[in-house]
Amino acid sequence: MCCVSRDVGSIPLLPRPRSIRPLGGGVKLELPLRAPVGGDGHSLAAGLPRSFFAADGKSRVKVCDTGGSPASVSARFPSEAYTLRIDVDGVCIHAATDAGVRNALRTLAQLLRAIGPELPCVEIEDAPAFGVRGVMLDVSRSRVPSMRELFETVDLLASLKINHLQLYTEHAFAYPWATEVWAGVSPMTPEEVRRLDAHCAGRGVELSANQNCFGHLKPWLVHERFAPLAETHGDWSFAGVPRSGPFSLCPIDPGSIRFVERMLGDLLPCFSSGLVNIGCDETYDIGQGRSKEAVERDGKAAVYGRFVAQVCKLVTDRGKRPAFWADIAAEHPRVLDMLPEEANALVWNYEPDADFSGPLGEARSRGMEGWVCPGTSSWRSITGRASERRANLQAAAARGLEAGATGYLATDWGDSGHHQVWPVALRAIAQGAEAAWRGWLDDDLLEPKAASAHALGAPGAAEWLDAFGDADLDLRQISGVPGDAGPTRLHNASALFSVLFPAREGLKLDHGAAWGLVRERIESLRVSVPGESGSLLHDELSHACDVANFAASLAIAREGRNTGGQATSATARLLGQIMHDHARLWCIRSREGGLADSLGYYRRLLEEVSG
Repeated sequence: MCCVSRDVGSIPLLPRPRSIRPLGGGVKLELPLRAPVGGDGHSLAAGLPRSFFAADGKSRVKVCDTGGSPASVSARFPSEAYTLRIDVDGVCIHAATDAGVRNALRTLAQLLRAIGPELPCVEIEDAPAFGVRGVMLDVSRSRVPSMRELFETVDLLASLKINHLQLYTEHAFAYPWATEVWAGVSPMTPEEVRRLDAHCAGRGVELSANQNCFGHLKPWLVHERFAPLAETHGDWSFAGVPRSGPFSLCPIDPGSIRFVERMLGDLLPCFSSGLVNIGCDETYDIGQGRSKEAVERDGKAAVYGRFVAQVCKLVTDRGKRPAFWADIAAEHPRVLDMLPEEANALVWNYEPDADFSGPLGEARSRGMEGWVCPGTSSWRSITGRASERRANLQAAAARGLEAGATGYLATDWGDSGHHQVWPVALRAIAQGAEAAWRGWLDDDLLEPKAASAHALGAPGAAEWLDAFGDADLDLRQISGVPGDAGPTRLHNASALFSVLFPAREGLKLDHGAAWGLVRERIESLRVSVPGESGSLLHDELSHACDVANFAASLAIAREGRNTGGQATSATARLLGQIMHDHARLWCIRSREGGLADSLGYYRRLLEEVSG
């Protein structure tokens, strides 16, 4: 026994436990501890540091009998709940399931990382607010992580008590009959998915299939063999923004459902999970092409709903359960009447004023399960949108619990070349892990400190990223397309990113001296980039500073010259260096396929700034 003087409530843990009760005094644990094994005979500490837990550890972690009847045990210890007691007798865990034991071990690992083997005697009682706490990573917008990166990411997510993972797929799975679609993409192969699935299972993480089966299929429909399945190859409107070319499958073409059946037939056997995300979001082109007459006759909800119902049946016929993005159903609630009750409505929204309650209520009133799906706000940002992100993650937790959501899925997208560096997304994922476990985010400094320690791996990293993510906050508030009432807030993008790659015409980005203040903030943050010099964290965040600085400088140059975008040769050289660093850093975490597409966004910009 040793004397440990420490306020245990101030120890940074992520997610923070619901109850931490000091017992007085302390104890020095002999490391590594002997890792408990689960019902399948495998270690429940898989993915945690081997310096903390090992099969032949020096002292045993006792997994105590919860006692009582099965009913009373279930009431006291829900599926993932646990009690972790550290005292002079060592470590004892009370939990009803292997998942609960894993969660206790993850908390213990964080204590050891934060303090070392000399721990205060303490009893921690904890349980999650949401049964499913997930992350969705976009692997179809240029960037496909390497297998090593995916394995390390799963271990990190599991350590934060994330228990669900999806990899969003449009064309990044190596379907053997569609080589022209994924050529040059470096897709996930069936064997790789099975390996990842097994890795996830060993850490208590469910890996679910995620294949868009309706919209967002341009990577398929631009090819001659699949082009006849498109709704349109002409002009159409995406939520008021002009678009052109193929996007969605034609829902009245019998070939479309046969195409989806072939995809799912190859994909689903690679996953042990019973849940399948079939996508079906943002199908705004429906009714603007081949299905126009059917939509005029029956209504968009009926045409859309009939096709999604067919996709759902393909999933249920294979003994699995469909999940779908619920944006179209939110606009046309009667779509839900056409879908099977076992379907899971994924209610997504990425802004601070997100309405999660309404769509969830519609789904729940029909007996459906529903999840809330906020965003990391990392994409189309460079810096992240820290204030919007936090408010969005908070709203999803609070409104989701009120409306009976059973899952919380934080989504990380890669629109327009996937230029954000991983730490920007990871900061948001860590904050989402806190919100999903606890059901809210506290207004204190413990969560950022915990995220810095246990997710980002450098002191002050989360605090730095929060400041970086709001470098252009004041301009985000007034840079949207002006309306009758004046300037509007930017949605789904930062002002810095919009200077480089505007999503639509009419954005108000000419803010004069304000851009100079933004650049000053970025340069002020540059001198305190977290992480050791030469570390990947430091390199990635320094690169993000370069991109953000370039964007602010470009905005200033455009206004000063009033030439529609001309800039100095020095600016062009800076962009060339940014492209070089983007490619170098890309290859550390991601596969080469998709890099050329991502660099293409910069190349088009280089033509502008080179004159």
